[in-house]
Amino acid sequence: MNLFEAMKVFVKVADTGSLSAAARILDMSNPSVTRHIADLEAYLHARLLNRTTRRISLTDTGTAYLERSRQVLFDLDEAAMAAGNSAANPSGILRINVPVSFSVNHLGRALPLYAERYPNVVLDVSLSDRIVDLVDEGYDLAIRIGKLHGQSLVARKIAPARILLCAAPTYLAKNGWPQHPTDLKNHACLNYAYSTPRDEWRFERDGGAFAVQVKGGLSTNNGDLLREAAIAGMGIIRQPSFLVGDDVRAGRLVTLLPEYRNETLSIYAVYPSRRHLSAKVRTFVDFLGEQFGDTPYWDRELPPE
Repeated sequence: MNLFEAMKVFVKVADTGSLSAAARILDMSNPSVTRHIADLEAYLHARLLNRTTRRISLTDTGTAYLERSRQVLFDLDEAAMAAGNSAANPSGILRINVPVSFSVNHLGRALPLYAERYPNVVLDVSLSDRIVDLVDEGYDLAIRIGKLHGQSLVARKIAPARILLCAAPTYLAKNGWPQHPTDLKNHACLNYAYSTPRDEWRFERDGGAFAVQVKGGLSTNNGDLLREAAIAGMGIIRQPSFLVGDDVRAGRLVTLLPEYRNETLSIYAVYPSRRHLSAKVRTFVDFLGEQFGDTPYWDRELPPE
């Protein structure tokens, strides 16, 4: 038995004083209306209606239950309207997990535009480069960069992330320019700790692949620290264009080995489920794709791949 459907039928019978009138208004058959009332009375172990050949009237129990039923059905309608309004008009707290460097360098400048467009959404942004469990840790969505392996999440690509090999002019003047990936063995290569594999840099050229074991005086889990160390002349880095693009355009860093292709990663918005996707998540994911896209602004005027 559908309890709420039975309550709805009961209220309509009480309002009309007739099983047949209730059936006509609800577009149901008379036997179906009778069955709903009988099932409801059996469920409650109480008689709700007095039936005679001429009329139907409420018992004392039926009168009390009618008022409660009206309130329950009203509350259900109110809840449905609230959910519908929420789906159409994003509101509430949106909890997001974002990699540190991408957030500081790019997401921060975009958030005011989203907030202006959707003022009823409160953004709760957590910065971390570790892979969080969205469901266990209560996040609505996360931004992730790189390959997604074995994750039962919905992922939407919002932008590419070119990987650039680069160093400061001061470092190159002192240590020389590498001419081949294997030359990197003799250079100070500053490593990002979350790279996989950690101490191996890979390149491609003319269908051939090169994997080089590198080492240097710095390994860290923060791309901004690597960038600053490279600008100061500490060594060579391999970082995404969204982090070092401005430095390359300004001449603070110089790209190396242009004949050898570095991998291009993807930036994704990930969330637990596509089913019943909330308006706040949907609008934020759409907004990210609109702001960044397939040709993001951070790749402008960079050397071609």
